[in-house]
Amino acid sequence: MEIKPIAYFRSPFATKFGVPRQSGVVAELHGSIVFADDFRQPEALRGLDGYDYLWLIWGFSENVGAKKRPTVRPPLLGGNERVGVWATRSPFRPNNLGLSAVRLVGVDAERMTIEVAGADLMDGTPVYDIKPYLPYADSYPGVRAGFTEQKSWHRLEVVFSDESERLLAAEDRAVLKAVLEQDPRPHYHDSADRLYGMPFMGYDVQFRVDGDVLKVETVKRIC
Repeated sequence: MEIKPIAYFRSPFATKFGVPRQSGVVAELHGSIVFADDFRQPEALRGLDGYDYLWLIWGFSENVGAKKRPTVRPPLLGGNERVGVWATRSPFRPNNLGLSAVRLVGVDAERMTIEVAGADLMDGTPVYDIKPYLPYADSYPGVRAGFTEQKSWHRLEVVFSDESERLLAAEDRAVLKAVLEQDPRPHYHDSADRLYGMPFMGYDVQFRVDGDVLKVETVKRIC
């Protein structure tokens, strides 16, 4: 079977560093699905605005050439313990396919775009299919969730320097804060002296982490 993208995702994240590790964990994060030329048929969007959530089937385009193994090291387990790839949502999968549930914000049939919130896709990600989320068929409350039941993400306290706080609009700062609280660093990194850089919404965001506190040092517009 040969598949090709029906659309591409537009996201504030120019690289995969900082992208939320699951869909829905940063509900404030907005992005857009922009349809490819061969699929710009407005009638294909008819009825879509009657749903609140969508499933996106997409590609881990940055991992196509990466070596794939039968076991992976999930960040939630500290990046040291290995489990089977099928027991995780690791991006290092044989067919490089991702699955995300996102909130539908708006449908623009004239521009052939769909605005969504809560996505975990980087900018330029190919989207292969879109399906409506159906609560009666897709939701199973009270079921087991493997190792994720014993572990939870440790949120960081995020503070902004005076300069970075002035440069960012309050709405953009709130989204960035929600992203950084998740601790985007690789889990084997733990140095208070290390300066990290992350492109976000056209800015270069630089920060340090000391214990449980992440401080945004500088925010500079990327030319």
